Amino acid sequence: MMAIAGALGGAIWGGLLAKRRNGNLVDILQYATGYGIAFGLLAFFASLAILRLVS
Repeated sequence: MMAIAGALGGAIWGGLLAKRRNGNLVDILQYATGYGIAFGLLAFFASLAILRLVS
């Protein structure tokens, strides 16, 4: 669940960042995809670490 939230948050952040930098549609999609994957992986590994520490 945390990885999905991270991926969605990263995609939104990346899209807004590209739009703020006056990017066209392809730039917005590329930033959204890149940030979505990066934040999704970061949240996935964070959730694994949290599960290891709690259990």
